[in-house]
Amino acid sequence: MTIYQFLLLFLLWVCLPHFCSPEIMFRRTPVPQQRILGARVPRSDGKILHRQKRGWMWNQFFLLEEYTGSDYQYVGKLHSDQDKGDGSLKYILSGDGAGTLFIIDEKTGDIHATRRIDREEKAFYTLRAQAINRRTLRPVEPESEFVIKIHDINDNEPTFPEEIYTASVPEMSVVGTSVVQVTATDADDPSYGNSARVIYSILQGQPYFSVEPETGIIRTALPNMNRENREQYQVVIQAKDMGGQMGGLSGTTTVNITLTDVNDNPPRFPQNTIHLRVLESSPVGTAIGSVKATDADTGKNAEVEYRIIDGDGTDMFDIITEKDTQEGIITVKKPLDYESRRLYTLKVEAENTHVDPRFYYLGPFKDTTIVKISVDDVDEPPIFSRSSYLFEVHEDIEVGTIIGTVMARDPDSASSPIRFSLDRHTDLDRIFNIHSGNGSLYTSKPLDRELSQWHNLTVIAAEINNPKEMTRVAVFVRILDVNDNAPQFAVFYDTFVCENARPGQLIQTISAVDKDDPLGGQKFFFSLAAVNPNFTVQDNEDNTARILTRKNGFNRHEISTYLLPVVISDNDYPIQSSTGTLTIRVCACDSQGNMQSCSAEALLLPAGLSTGALIAILLCIIILLVIVVLFAALKRQRKKEPLILSKEDIRDNIVSYNDEGGGEEDTQAFDIGTLRNPAAIEEKKLRRDIIPETLFIPRRTPTAPDNTDVRDFINERLKEHDLDPTAPPYDSLATYAYEGNDSIAESLSSLESGTTDGDQNYDYLREWGPRFNKLAEMYGGGDSDKDS
Repeated sequence: MTIYQFLLLFLLWVCLPHFCSPEIMFRRTPVPQQRILGARVPRSDGKILHRQKRGWMWNQFFLLEEYTGSDYQYVGKLHSDQDKGDGSLKYILSGDGAGTLFIIDEKTGDIHATRRIDREEKAFYTLRAQAINRRTLRPVEPESEFVIKIHDINDNEPTFPEEIYTASVPEMSVVGTSVVQVTATDADDPSYGNSARVIYSILQGQPYFSVEPETGIIRTALPNMNRENREQYQVVIQAKDMGGQMGGLSGTTTVNITLTDVNDNPPRFPQNTIHLRVLESSPVGTAIGSVKATDADTGKNAEVEYRIIDGDGTDMFDIITEKDTQEGIITVKKPLDYESRRLYTLKVEAENTHVDPRFYYLGPFKDTTIVKISVDDVDEPPIFSRSSYLFEVHEDIEVGTIIGTVMARDPDSASSPIRFSLDRHTDLDRIFNIHSGNGSLYTSKPLDRELSQWHNLTVIAAEINNPKEMTRVAVFVRILDVNDNAPQFAVFYDTFVCENARPGQLIQTISAVDKDDPLGGQKFFFSLAAVNPNFTVQDNEDNTARILTRKNGFNRHEISTYLLPVVISDNDYPIQSSTGTLTIRVCACDSQGNMQSCSAEALLLPAGLSTGALIAILLCIIILLVIVVLFAALKRQRKKEPLILSKEDIRDNIVSYNDEGGGEEDTQAFDIGTLRNPAAIEEKKLRRDIIPETLFIPRRTPTAPDNTDVRDFINERLKEHDLDPTAPPYDSLATYAYEGNDSIAESLSSLESGTTDGDQNYDYLREWGPRFNKLAEMYGGGDSDKDS
């Protein structure tokens, strides 16, 4: 607090009346009823009560807040008329803040405040005072209650609940339009002076806005504020107490004001003329370009609707408003043709969809522009004269006859020549063909309506200079009927006549069918090919006929079957006819005409065996034949006698461990059975991995006894084969001594050689490499071993 404010408060305090003088007695609180004496009050028992006279009185005290002195602040003095000044009385203080905030002198009754008091924390304090005898500690006066009120000073500035306010007002508003109201509060006492009287003023934001001093309502101060020129404003409002007078305290707040948009601007096209291009081949619905009118407004105030209002292309083009981008999309409405027209002109209008009537005076809220569309030429495919073709032709035309012609042209200005062809997927039987130059469609095979009445073809027209440009068209060929089929029996007839038939008896009703389909419908005539003494045909004239007998009685033992030729003809042009033969059996019938048996052979058939029994007998015969065949086949499979009967036979070791094999090509390595029993050789077996020079008849050798030693037996056979160059290598020695044709060492076998071991020269083994060194040493040192 400044010195100036302190002096002002001090003068104010001096000028105010002080009721806390010790010489003045204040009103004390009423005493309890039982202690009131002196006043005469009638009682219910007839006695008079006397009210006692009060011995001390005082009023409420006043205390100035925010005391800044160094000593305790004096509040007032309590004094009783019983106090003689001899110190016999003691003053006691109780209640709000007694003993802490407020203290009392026990002897004199002076009350002091021990610290600064803020009225905004508490405006008044309620205390109780009592005077007692110091010696007896008995009260000399009853307890009384009094109030200490705190006088307010202007020590609180006005405050706003928000530091920053946000508000908006429509643009183009009239002067005085309310924007927002701000309100400041002052914690000082509004009932005492002007400490809490707040006045508002504007510190920043002029000349655009103003504020009402008493209410704090902010209003517009300028007319026609345009959002498009400036959208945001910052206004600073001051609230000052003391009625805005000098020396008052103040607070400020900031108000951010935004001008909201109204539709006060019409759409505008940036260009008066817009040029677009489109290919003539663009399909209907293709977007060829866009136009856009700009609008300074925002939101729905900037929404625009586009339309074509004039021009020579109104029937060829359309425009669609794109809501998201606010553009007008121009699309193709009808197929274009560069050769017919190359330039179109459109007049496009853009208009706001939400117009504010208050701003009609600003002019029409729409604008127009001219759109010129150029059509570009492309190499178009040929165009047929029709979307589809239908040709009708009779089925009896000759092969090569032209049935119709398709026509197509090149729509381009170059008018390229066109080549026609048939899509063979639609004419798999190749019944038709087309002339590639003029599009004439002709037959390449005979037609038959009865096989196919319709042919759905596809003709392709392609530019010769650019075969990729092609067009297809559907060609429907309807085959017209010609009477080229003779009628025939509708079904196969199983006809019989009873032996006891009489003349004129009906034995069969026949009908006919015809594959042709004449316009007037089917009409058939029936007759006999020749006069028949036994039967006759009667035409019913409804495409049916009856077969009747001509004689009395038939004998199946004499003639069991009759053949009756019947001529069937139609009535179309040219007349077609055919002869169908009825087979009529002679059967035995009962008196009612029901057939019992037919043909003479039926009388000779044995009775008693049904069809099922015959089938069972046949199946048994077939099963027996199969068993016999299998048994004969098994008998022919003769097994050869095995050479080794036991796995412990020592000769098995020769086969298992000493068999080198002839390589991959040696698939007939050896036959151990031949080693034991040479007589088991059935035929000459040749080596498949070598080509024999000469074919010799194998020699027969006697069979060895079973008790022959294996070593002696092998040596004997070895000697025998060494001396016989024609012997096949079926022994074990031939197998493991044969290397095979694929080996670089070729064969190591001594077979097919007339020399002995001593005549062999094994020096060539040293030339085969390190892996054959050991073998060369074994065979190369043979001479020295023999000499030694």
